[in-house]
Amino acid sequence: MSDASIVDEAAAPAAFPDLDRPEFAFERFFLPGPSAVRPELLDAMRRPVIGHRGPEMRELMGGIRDGLGALFGSRRPVYVSTSSATGLMEAAVVNLSRRRILCLVCGAFSGRFAAIARDTGRDFDTLEVPWGEANDPERLAARLSEAPDRYDLVTAVHSETSTGVLNPVSEFADVVAGHDDVLLAVDGVSSVAGAPVAFDEWGLDFLLTGSQKALALPPGLSMAAASERALERASEIPARSRYFDLLEFERRIGDDQTPNTPAVSLIYALHTQLGRIAEEGIGERLARHRRLARRTHGWAEEAGDRIGVELSVLAPEGRRSPTVTAVQLPAGRSGRDVAAGLRGRGFTIAPGYGKLKEDTIRIGHMGDHTVDELEAVLEALDAELGEGR
Repeated sequence: MSDASIVDEAAAPAAFPDLDRPEFAFERFFLPGPSAVRPELLDAMRRPVIGHRGPEMRELMGGIRDGLGALFGSRRPVYVSTSSATGLMEAAVVNLSRRRILCLVCGAFSGRFAAIARDTGRDFDTLEVPWGEANDPERLAARLSEAPDRYDLVTAVHSETSTGVLNPVSEFADVVAGHDDVLLAVDGVSSVAGAPVAFDEWGLDFLLTGSQKALALPPGLSMAAASERALERASEIPARSRYFDLLEFERRIGDDQTPNTPAVSLIYALHTQLGRIAEEGIGERLARHRRLARRTHGWAEEAGDRIGVELSVLAPEGRRSPTVTAVQLPAGRSGRDVAAGLRGRGFTIAPGYGKLKEDTIRIGHMGDHTVDELEAVLEALDAELGEGR
């Protein structure tokens, strides 16, 4: 019997989905992550693979150093990890706490820190607010003051992708600065490169992001900066991970290297994108994200007059992310159905996340999108929502 005759044809992989459909085109793709990726960034990934311990790799890593530092607002080196951002969230948990963690929770992704703490056997408490609200610096201050020796790490999310809330991270840092033994680790996955961040000025201890959000790259890379205090803490923790050992990241970055085999092709794309961001200017990039957010908020708030459907922005005024908006739907409308209907019109957005899946839709206005491209998806949403009222 030949090898071919014993192959189960039913087990053969299915064909790839039809990626030529309109909703997969860059200008029609508005998920809150992964973001649409410009063709020239995909083209950058076609360069030949190089040895990841050779001089070409050191040159490539050296070429992204300043651009990443500018995005993070830091003179500290920015580590690059071949992992999703969840990996560097785990790095924060296992490297930075030897006692108990206080996790500020305001949605699904801020809650992930607590889940990681649980799964890695770390002691933790949560300080929660309802989804759609921002965490409160005064409540944080009260909790730390009530139990001054209980915690040695606070975790928070900057832009909560599940709700569109932007947390006042600089105010959290001011609170934590009053407690000598407490560090602050921040998930900046949907804020870095789309919202102002200032690692050094704010006095953060750990800030991480992922490649697939406001950086507008394919998924697969995460990046982080760590303070000197964070590294001192890591040195006190023997069981701090093999893959996500911050001391090893620090040692390797001094030679423009990574601790583990890097995704070279993705770093080519990162190098190219950092050049594009420098050309646009970080200030203009952030201003463009603010314009996209304001237009989305105005669209939602004026929907009643325009199409007779009452919509609202879930996050409160003053606490809204410039990169993603969660829109509250009227009773009887389903976030999953609206997202599916828009897909039929050639656009991709997201339904709500977690317990908000049915009640909201989420529009990712981040990365390299323009206001003109946003107008097209908002017009399609008007047609979809107005048709079903």
